[in-house]
Amino acid sequence: MSPAKPSHRRRKDARPQELLEAALALFVEKGFAATRAEEVAARAGVSKGTLYLYYPSKEELLKAVISHNLSARIAEGAVRAADYEGSAASLMRGILTDWWGDLYDSPAAGVFKLVITEVRNFPDIAEYYASQVINPAHELMGGIVRRGIALGEFRAVDVDNAVHSLVLPLVMICLHRHSLGACPLDWHLDGRNFIAQHVDLVLQGLSLKAPETPPSLPTHAPTHPSTRAA
Repeated sequence: MSPAKPSHRRRKDARPQELLEAALALFVEKGFAATRAEEVAARAGVSKGTLYLYYPSKEELLKAVISHNLSARIAEGAVRAADYEGSAASLMRGILTDWWGDLYDSPAAGVFKLVITEVRNFPDIAEYYASQVINPAHELMGGIVRRGIALGEFRAVDVDNAVHSLVLPLVMICLHRHSLGACPLDWHLDGRNFIAQHVDLVLQGLSLKAPETPPSLPTHAPTHPSTRAA
């Protein structure tokens, strides 16, 4: 049997994950600009110098948060799609309900609030988010829509708009969880149920259905009342 790792080694191996978790929590709570590096280090239980050993700047730390919580998940979805042999509809339903449901239930959902509220002031982060999240996610979902069209499952729709229709409401439900959903209000929105129903509605809209048979018309025009026999 291999000897167990010393506790300090295990701690060192876990530090990047602990730093990312601390950074995400603070960025969502306070905002990226308002969070100081030493606050992240303190929450993770390390020194500021240790934080910079792993992430040389706060911007690089935010990029790592985005990559760990979103980019890696999208890459996993792309692998799943490439190996999938079933229908496009079942693939889309599985990826969207599983992926977004798990994301909604995790702290990673806060990344959307963070990006939407902060990214305008940080062009480098905006460019990174677009290249690492928006573009790969759009390519993944657009590929599934195209597959469904090619297989005769989906209507011939504008693919880009179909992807936006699929994804943007799911981004909003995650944003809601970390905004209104975090307030003590009298109403509750079931995020997972919303995700499932939204996906079902969009898939029904994409589905290629046989056109309805128009009502049969009478062979002869009806006789005008004034011409009927008394």
